[in-house]
Amino acid sequence: MGREFDLIDRYFSRKVPAGYLGGGDDCALVPVAPGMQMAVSTDLLIEGRHFFPDVSPFTLGHKALAVNLSDLAAMGAKPLGCVLGIAMPSINEAWLAEFANGFYALADAAACPLVGGDTTAADTITLCVTVFGQVDPALALRRSAAQAGDDIWVTGVLGGPHVALQLLQGRVPPGCNNTAALLAQVRPALEQPLPPIAFSQGLPGLAHAALDISDGLLQDLGHILKASRCGAQLFYDSLPVDPALAGVSQAWQEEAVLGGGDVYQLCFTAPVSSRNAIQALAHQHSVLATRVGSIVPQAGQLSVTRNNGQVVSVAQQGFQHF
Repeated sequence: MGREFDLIDRYFSRKVPAGYLGGGDDCALVPVAPGMQMAVSTDLLIEGRHFFPDVSPFTLGHKALAVNLSDLAAMGAKPLGCVLGIAMPSINEAWLAEFANGFYALADAAACPLVGGDTTAADTITLCVTVFGQVDPALALRRSAAQAGDDIWVTGVLGGPHVALQLLQGRVPPGCNNTAALLAQVRPALEQPLPPIAFSQGLPGLAHAALDISDGLLQDLGHILKASRCGAQLFYDSLPVDPALAGVSQAWQEEAVLGGGDVYQLCFTAPVSSRNAIQALAHQHSVLATRVGSIVPQAGQLSVTRNNGQVVSVAQQGFQHF
């Protein structure tokens, strides 16, 4: 057996559920329930671009899957399985063992079994995960489905991952006297995001449009507005700010909350009539769900104001991939 297959067998060949065909054949087989359609998403994580070389392999394994599960959550899809591709300069057994443990810990928690993948050599560590889920096509949450009058909701809290990234890059927030303590508070949000996977599966039928916040709230919400040909009014004082940012300057906080990426929570729109049901669903799954604004009919309009009427603007509105 070649070294590639030995590595796959050793670290990435744990048992798959009954009814699945996992690694060992040219393709995996994944069952889909009658009447459902498959939802598929893939993401690349590249060393130096998406993660630091010294990141914990356990947390990297977690995040590699989490960023993809977040996409399934944005469609209201139930995870079915995933495949993993790894390219790396050399074989590091200890690194692979920890990476696999982090990956499988989240895969088991999310009921998203690893059913196949590939490995090869490359100049830098590159990870590619593809996830498969199922959703009722009539109820799938689409970016193009927002309607004027909809509430805008956000799950979780905002800003922490952006501040963690800035600190790791050596940028210190003005007025911050203890960067080590602040980093300890916000780093888990950057390296081990927890998308609301179970909660999201209850949104079809309650919500209209949704996406995950990966590149920044303003930039990602803008995708919904463009696809739905509508606008939005956000109320800054309603946004769920990470409590760790309490001591950060207002300008830094606004940048982190409105423009900061790597959140992997949901932004979704829903009719006013769904408010009570959404709050009940959030309580059932111990998820923080916050109404932060509303959809307006003016296409392309996106404004952010405080309770006193002050307009909030952010120069950097999100992560740029190129």
